[in-house]
Amino acid sequence: MRATARAQPNIALIKYWGKRDSDRNLPAVGSISVTLEELYTTMHVELDAALDLDELLVNGHSAPSMLPRVARCLDTVLGAGRLRARIISESNFPIAAGLASSASSFAALVVAASGAGGVERTADELAGLAGKASGSAARSLYGGFVELRNDGDEIAVCSILDGAAWPLRIIAAVTSTTPKPVSSGEAMETSRRSSPFYSRWVEEQDMDLSTARDAITVRDFGKLASIAEHNCLKMHSVMWASRPPVVYWNAATIACLERVRQLQADGVAAFFTIDAGPQVKVICLPGDESQVVEALTTTPGVESVLSSGIGAGAALMTAD
Repeated sequence: MRATARAQPNIALIKYWGKRDSDRNLPAVGSISVTLEELYTTMHVELDAALDLDELLVNGHSAPSMLPRVARCLDTVLGAGRLRARIISESNFPIAAGLASSASSFAALVVAASGAGGVERTADELAGLAGKASGSAARSLYGGFVELRNDGDEIAVCSILDGAAWPLRIIAAVTSTTPKPVSSGEAMETSRRSSPFYSRWVEEQDMDLSTARDAITVRDFGKLASIAEHNCLKMHSVMWASRPPVVYWNAATIACLERVRQLQADGVAAFFTIDAGPQVKVICLPGDESQVVEALTTTPGVESVLSSGIGAGAALMTAD
């Protein structure tokens, strides 16, 4: 009646922003991501008949504000008549700060909950359950380069390329560990309702997905770099033009972008992407990692630099 699972966050290269069905948490657009290796969330779920209420600890602290969303996910996995659960979540990177902690958390949660409940499910089924709690969590069920599609009535995910086939490095410049002031879900809805660029964002996404998919398939770094940066800046433009505007960046975010441009001018194979937060992720070839790390570490305002390769999908660690 207890199980432990681990899942890694994923970094979107072609972004997911907006929902076409909020009740079922279906994305308005498809997306492509890369699953990380060195960053992870470990989730322990214990079902206990002696408990009257669910309990949640996140990084050693009680997290009542997060519990309703976690409980709903458990209901989805195990049924509303399930036993109450004791949930312990540990992440080795900042949470709620634009580093895809919700993706790794809910991916690990559905795997651990299924293990604790003795329910066998396929990766596709688990991805669908995770995606109902957090759209990007569906991608963390898989490793390597992953696509989340938006062409059906259910959340659907597929693998494009195994990480070992193209071992890029992902460097994250953490410019703030403070929880972001506006959740991604709230910001997406604000953009859908009020941004004049939102409809164009949706219209152009299939073209961006096709370009990125082709670039990944043939390992064309320059082509992937160009479309990933373009797609990232489009997404943030949609946010900035919303009412009220949603601006996650800070001064260090911009300084990091300038540093990446300097690296590119010096011939370093690297490109940036930024999710719903102030952190800058730089994707580079393995041979250029040390230069990227040094450049970001010395950028004013950067609090820390995290480095990772491309990892595998969520996995059950123990169950009994």
